[in-house]
Amino acid sequence: MKNRFWLICLVLLAGACSSPEKKNETVEKASAKPYPVFNPDSAYAFVQKQVDFGPRVPETEGHKATKNWLISKFKGYGFAVETQDFQAKTYDGLTWNLSNIIASYNPEASKRILLAAHYDTRRIADKDTERIAEPIDGANDGGSGVGVLVEIARVIGTQELKPDVGIDIILFDGEDDGEPEGSQTRNREQDFWWCLGSQHWSKNKHKPNYSAYYGILVDLVGAKGARFYREGYSRQYASGILKKVWDNAAEIGQSDFFIYKDSPEIIDDHAFVNEYAKIPMINIIEFSPDYGFGQYHHKHSDNMDIIDRRTLQAVGETVLFTVYQE
Repeated sequence: MKNRFWLICLVLLAGACSSPEKKNETVEKASAKPYPVFNPDSAYAFVQKQVDFGPRVPETEGHKATKNWLISKFKGYGFAVETQDFQAKTYDGLTWNLSNIIASYNPEASKRILLAAHYDTRRIADKDTERIAEPIDGANDGGSGVGVLVEIARVIGTQELKPDVGIDIILFDGEDDGEPEGSQTRNREQDFWWCLGSQHWSKNKHKPNYSAYYGILVDLVGAKGARFYREGYSRQYASGILKKVWDNAAEIGQSDFFIYKDSPEIIDDHAFVNEYAKIPMINIIEFSPDYGFGQYHHKHSDNMDIIDRRTLQAVGETVLFTVYQE
């Protein structure tokens, strides 16, 4: 009995000490192709890792360390990785060296799905009431979308069950550096100072003839109590894909998060992928038609305290399920 007790303890201890990345299972439904389990603990750890690097403002040490870590993770999961380096002007006249990260699974496949997020964070907390000039953690705004996509890459790379299509994950740089909230003047040198990475990529694709069947952008996808509505540009450019993803969420039991209600157009990376790259892309983003962004938006409260594994699970599982049904 004593030996059995210690054996049980050792087994439990081994399980408790295992990495959250190790859990791999497959879900089978009678009406759908089987798909791997999305591990929210792993996604949460990937968000935490980014926050641990500090704010990921372009041309800072935190940004550089995050970029190197992301490239290493994608390569470790068997993805072909390249960067798209370019320069862009900021709203206040700076010239930044930026870098989009492109990670591809099954690059020879002709049918491709594009998944995207941004990995930079905002250098000011312009919606806050204190420390306005300091950068934010960006746990949700930037970190959550990246965490979800790195977990999807991990699942694809480590599971025997593979999707039948090629997958391209693009992490855009320079998304979150538009004009401060309430700015009375606007530099008119260019139309939009947000989404610098997606603007550049959409006009200068990493492969000249690149196209994708459709795209899914994930942004602000980890906060407690988040709900996701049918965003305006997604309805305009990719209504069929939007319906597919929301219906998929309902099929796998995530309809509490994916709401069949419309929200306004939001300037985000998908707007430029749709308009310039001509690839239909939807945006999964927390923006309520009733009150807009969450209370944490562009504030120092956008930290790990607001990140919820259940929200990461809802988004990550829905995107993963969608990819594996193609």
